[in-house]
Amino acid sequence: MSELSHEPVLEEFPGAEWDEAAGAVIVPVAQARAVAEWLLGQDVDYCSNVTGVDYLECEVKEKVTHEDGTVETITKTEPGRIDVVYHLYSMQNKTGPLVLKQRTTRDGAEVASLTPVWRSCDLQEREVFDLFGVNFVGHPDLRRILMWDEFEGHPMRKDYVEPFDYEWEPTPHDEILEKHKRGKVIV
Repeated sequence: MSELSHEPVLEEFPGAEWDEAAGAVIVPVAQARAVAEWLLGQDVDYCSNVTGVDYLECEVKEKVTHEDGTVETITKTEPGRIDVVYHLYSMQNKTGPLVLKQRTTRDGAEVASLTPVWRSCDLQEREVFDLFGVNFVGHPDLRRILMWDEFEGHPMRKDYVEPFDYEWEPTPHDEILEKHKRGKVIV
């Protein structure tokens, strides 16, 4: 299977950018549906995988060379974000993958649903919604798929803290017993 080129996407949609390190096209959320529909018209007819990636706020050091030749290390703070990643193929032409990303903030995470374009995104977008808390605007049936309705939080987020009673056992032993001994009450 030969690879799908990202260059036509960048030519057609100037707001999109190429992430060399990830090998992915980053598409602005506002253009995601239009990009997906355009790709479908280019015979990119199958989405095999949709997943989320959580990035916490972090400091990044970058070396900057000034005009006089001196090198300075600058520390920048990158805000937290969530990337929703799609792996796309053309089954008709036997080409792929093309990796497409929608990037959103961690607070109020929201991206465009691509389920209306590729039906195979349906359950996978629901999984990202359930585990990462990303709202997919335009999804036909956005609800939890793995966790129960009363579950609080999104367990795949890096800052998720499990509740104390998550691993409750009637007769605690091993690490759970140790957890209880650290000041927690055994019921």
